[in-house]
Amino acid sequence: MERSIDSAEGARRVEWPRRAVVTAGMPYGNKALHFGHIGGVFVPADAFARFLRDRIGPENVRFVSGTDCFGSPIDEGYRKLVEAGEFEGSVADYVRKNHEAQKRTLDAYGISLTVFEGSGIGHSGDVHQLISEKFIEKLHENGWLHLQSTLQFYDTQAQTFLNGRQVVGRCPVQGCKSEHGYADECDLGHQYAPADLIAPVSSVTGTVPEMRPVENWYFDLPAFADFLRARVAEMEADPEVRAVVPQTVKEFLAPPVVYIKNEAEEAYRAVADRLPAHRFRAAEAGKQSFEIEFDDIAARDEARGVLAEAGIRFRTGKALVPFRITGNIEWGVKAPVMDGVEGLTVWCWPESLWAPISFTMAANDEMGLPRTSWRDFWCSPDAQVYQFIGQDNLYFYGVAQPALIEALRPGDILVPGETDRPLRQTMLVANHHVLFGTKKASSSGAVKPPSADELLEHYTAEQLRAHFLALGLDQRSVGFKPKPYDPDEKKREDPRVADPVLKEGALLTNVFNRLARSCLYEAGKNFEGYMPLGAPTPAVVERAHAALHAYDETMHRVELHAVMSLADEFIRFANKHWTDGIRAAELEGDAPARRQVLVDSFYLLRVATLMMHPIVPFGTEKICDCLNFEFEEFFSWNYDFDGMDELCGAAEIDEGRHRVRDLPPRFDFFERHPSQTK
Repeated sequence: MERSIDSAEGARRVEWPRRAVVTAGMPYGNKALHFGHIGGVFVPADAFARFLRDRIGPENVRFVSGTDCFGSPIDEGYRKLVEAGEFEGSVADYVRKNHEAQKRTLDAYGISLTVFEGSGIGHSGDVHQLISEKFIEKLHENGWLHLQSTLQFYDTQAQTFLNGRQVVGRCPVQGCKSEHGYADECDLGHQYAPADLIAPVSSVTGTVPEMRPVENWYFDLPAFADFLRARVAEMEADPEVRAVVPQTVKEFLAPPVVYIKNEAEEAYRAVADRLPAHRFRAAEAGKQSFEIEFDDIAARDEARGVLAEAGIRFRTGKALVPFRITGNIEWGVKAPVMDGVEGLTVWCWPESLWAPISFTMAANDEMGLPRTSWRDFWCSPDAQVYQFIGQDNLYFYGVAQPALIEALRPGDILVPGETDRPLRQTMLVANHHVLFGTKKASSSGAVKPPSADELLEHYTAEQLRAHFLALGLDQRSVGFKPKPYDPDEKKREDPRVADPVLKEGALLTNVFNRLARSCLYEAGKNFEGYMPLGAPTPAVVERAHAALHAYDETMHRVELHAVMSLADEFIRFANKHWTDGIRAAELEGDAPARRQVLVDSFYLLRVATLMMHPIVPFGTEKICDCLNFEFEEFFSWNYDFDGMDELCGAAEIDEGRHRVRDLPPRFDFFERHPSQTK
């Protein structure tokens, strides 16, 4: 049946995939979730996943994530707590404890994941180990991995190699202001060679570490430059791809460049003939550095050695560099033995890029579906994978992941009985930073953000969900400014100062509550506890269809702040229609008009509740329950939306009414937080 919202005159039919996977990144297993995890990634992903379940059917949607169990931040966090006597147990115990805390937080915010286990936890962890081995072996068989000897930091005092987070310095990438550069990436996501880190210090002993050679497998990412350029062109031509995605990917497709301070030009000239072929570009007006550009990474790396030997300080630009696949720390996914090289683990970033595949497999396993069914979600032409990420991670998801997927042949990741279908590229839904006030917040930085749990001491989960979605992070970085955390004590204590976080909450606790209560109280008072059935006013149906179609199109672009605006406008329209209509009917003493207003208003309430369901699921499901409908029927888009009759049985339609539940006095579908009623 073709729905009327899709077939209305002049309306563009919105094409949705038959099946979909939604992912929400992977929080590190070394900490609780802060507000950025929830507001910047998990709430937007959850709202979209809930919408897809309503739109294409819950059986066709997998919403997957899990704790990132491995990586140097976890090793370092565990080491510090053990040394301080604040934790007893193994690193696995430490990760499990943090994972369970993360899951409790996600549950409190209504994050409806199909599976939330981890890269080393539960059935997902078992599947992930197998898939990681298969993925890496196929990359090797296809000729895209090479063994490379590189230098790794070694603490001579502690007599140990240092993992990525046990070395701290300044980021060497030109233009980056980060003071939190680690072994080979900074906290803003820039990648570089460990030897380029400026002023490295061991966080284990506080000494300057030396460099010692180690061998690891690297993926030939530079070989995929042309593929990535073509992909950028496709994304730039697609109006539904957020501009930040191709813009960021393009930054890594520039030729390899080295930046040298102007005052070192004479020293550069003295060694220029020893450098590989390059192009010199004088500093632009007002710039402090000139540039030398090379044809490839190998030439740039050769030049780095010459410049370093001559004592010339430099910074490197963003470029495609070989992508590290394995590492030398013990706590990690075990890497397969290839060409006799053993004892390695997988670097946490590459394995996190294919972890959503592992999680989808695990979710389907737990549902009792055939193992092959994961390919219906990841390989089928009528399926789509939506990856919600922060903009800092676009190098990994927008550069490395597409190249890794392209490097696989059709059928590389198969189980017996499957057909040869290639993995499909994913759709990146990248959000800008959610700031704390006016500054970027980081749990490792100077500005300490509130944890997601702490926020629930001041707000309800639905107040926060609505506010986070209204921020417009798809457009720009936006400040989150909760009044209880305002640094100005006078503003915190002044009742006349509004709390920005409660703007959207007022729509819920005032307008939406009033609409739902009014309909149900009127049914109980004047219609014997029944919803009257019949055709809504044509103008009301037209308005609802227009709103639903606009909502559908806006969701397709994943513009969640605009979805909030549409729903806000529609709820206010529905509430006004009720208020104006019932007042006029009462003034005229017109019983048929009174009945028609209630027919219209229940219909408008149904549409408003459907639109708000992905945003505030707890309250909307209370409304559905009080209207006495089944959730899967009420929250489905598979209707014409011409009236309430289509949700009712034949006997109810013949009788012209549908029984609703009695509503207690002053019942709230959307409650204020107890702290807001003092």
